Amino acid sequence: MNTTKAPQHQFAQNMKTVARLAGVSHATVSRVINGTGLVLPATAERVRKAIEQLGFIPNPSGTTLRYGRSKVFGLILPDLTNPFYPEFLLNFERALVATEHEVMLATTQVSSPELARSVRRMLMRRVDGVVLMASEFDTRSIEPLLSHRVPIVTIDRRITQKGAADVAIDFETGYLQAAIHLKKLGHRRIGFIGGSEGLVTSKVRLKAFQTALEDVGLNYDEKLTRMGDYRVTGGRSAMQSLLALRKRPTAVMTVNDLTAFGALRALHDAKISVPDEISIVGCDGSLLGEVFPPGLTSIAVSFEEMSRKCLGALHSVKANIESKGPLLVVPSTLVIRGSTGPA
Repeated sequence: MNTTKAPQHQFAQNMKTVARLAGVSHATVSRVINGTGLVLPATAERVRKAIEQLGFIPNPSGTTLRYGRSKVFGLILPDLTNPFYPEFLLNFERALVATEHEVMLATTQVSSPELARSVRRMLMRRVDGVVLMASEFDTRSIEPLLSHRVPIVTIDRRITQKGAADVAIDFETGYLQAAIHLKKLGHRRIGFIGGSEGLVTSKVRLKAFQTALEDVGLNYDEKLTRMGDYRVTGGRSAMQSLLALRKRPTAVMTVNDLTAFGALRALHDAKISVPDEISIVGCDGSLLGEVFPPGLTSIAVSFEEMSRKCLGALHSVKANIESKGPLLVVPSTLVIRGSTGPA
């Protein structure tokens, strides 16, 4: 058994080897690894190729101790069973890898004490910032992040504050496109299945639906609106309630894709053809919508652009930690598939 310890200067020797292979100085390699100082893109790429060729693995603990940064961003998700969040995670991690960063993941309901524990874990890891995928939460849970000057980005909260930015989704454009699409197909009685009562994002999406109908010259009928819970079960029960109406809608828009899947399940159980008898529109544009028969027409959000906006907001807040964070907007657009047809 070989008990020989690696020499303490091995890290420096490897850095020097990388520098020789890339044809740059030891300091340039250090700047590329630690993300400090300005390095020309072509030079940085040479250094990264040399690191990959040599199989050199920098010590992240040294970076954290030396510069007070971990090159790790925290991401707090409420529910990995909702396809929206894993798809965002995939794109967010890709964006981080491209900038030599990592992601520290926590999955917790924002209304539970687990959020405070997740925040504490991230402070111990000395993360460079946190993305909180929630429009509402107990602000006391995130106060430790603010007091430790850790940048925060929320999603669709639509308000910002000192040390915290927000990335909002432009649901208004997507719902308007959906209303135009359904009206062209001859639909006049259009229902809506919303999200959980009281949430900011639920109110935003319901208002976007109401405004979209008004903009295309259709009346909003409160009797055709049901509230769900952003899950399949909520969409299914809400659709069953709409089907019980004497004069049911010919088309239904929903608050998210999971709700739409639940609505489709209720229609399947009732042996009602989609889209021949009722058209369904989701909201998210998740990959499952492409394979879920008959293919879900959905108001899609670019997860790639959303990830870039979140990362940009984190860097912006970090550079101006004493200022109010920016409010960035991600557009939405209608993707037409098989779940919508003529009235």
